[in-house]
Amino acid sequence: MSFITFGETMLRLTPGNHATKISSSRLYQASFAGSESNVASSLGVLGNQVDHITKLPINQLGDAAIASLRSYGISTKFITRGGKRIGTYFIEVGTSIRPSSVIYDRSNSSISEIGTNEFNWNEILKNKKWIFLSGITPVLSEQCSEETLKAAKVAKHMGVKVAFDMNYRRSLWNDPADARKIFDQILEYSDLLFGNAGVLKDVYNLTTIGGSSMDQTIEATTKAAEKFGIKQLAFTAREHISASQNKVSAIFLSDSKYTISETIDVSISDRFGTGDAFAAATLHAINQGWDNKKIVDFATAAFALKHTIKGDQHTSCEKEILSIMEGKIGGHVLR
Repeated sequence: MSFITFGETMLRLTPGNHATKISSSRLYQASFAGSESNVASSLGVLGNQVDHITKLPINQLGDAAIASLRSYGISTKFITRGGKRIGTYFIEVGTSIRPSSVIYDRSNSSISEIGTNEFNWNEILKNKKWIFLSGITPVLSEQCSEETLKAAKVAKHMGVKVAFDMNYRRSLWNDPADARKIFDQILEYSDLLFGNAGVLKDVYNLTTIGGSSMDQTIEATTKAAEKFGIKQLAFTAREHISASQNKVSAIFLSDSKYTISETIDVSISDRFGTGDAFAAATLHAINQGWDNKKIVDFATAAFALKHTIKGDQHTSCEKEILSIMEGKIGGHVLR
């Protein structure tokens, strides 16, 4: 039994000198990433069988993206090839009082132009346990929206559990109502929901009045569970001190029982991919059959640890994440 993730794998370009602004950078580091493939890579590093489903152009960039996916133990046998180009995004890493920012260049990417029946979901989902979907893929094109919903429907019919991360990207959607329309349909088939208080406010205008970030997250999780009727939810909480310093925690709701993680104070090297690390760790922990407390503490430790790693990929193994979960956060040299 294994995992499936579906979404766009992109070319990530980051100024070569960390925290340099795009306007003044002349050197860029290239890597490959995307929310869904980030989840896949983390699951692969944690020792799980995982397939990533996407479409990539038939050129050297497409070849390099596939090689990158395979390097994390991801199966690429169901990836289709074709289309005009690979989606690209530029990241400007913030520091201190200056926030990070993202510029997307994804129009007319290969996956945005997928055709009807390009993916055989009955074959792809055979003998799989989970499929991970996000709210990013549906915004790429009408075809991507339809394919995401189709994947969720077929999975549900085949008894494959659906994990859905709302992952709302303001710069890609024209209006929150557009996201709400497709999210509502995917949520009908979802078994596990990832999110936070912010996305519920942005997409569903569900506001919270709690004092702390965790109070707001508890309230948001409660409202989401009631509104969507989903039995399992994993929501992150973040207290922003600066672009370089955050306090992170999470809540896991399963069958109306809430479990709250410990809070971890992190200094940030790169916050991109942190939510993906959290989602992957949650799925891994659930698949291991751990109790709810260990699930949420493990996922939060992965969430925190990813902040210390440059790039989108979370390359920490289970032992390293468990060490953070157990409170070994002094950063002492291991010899």
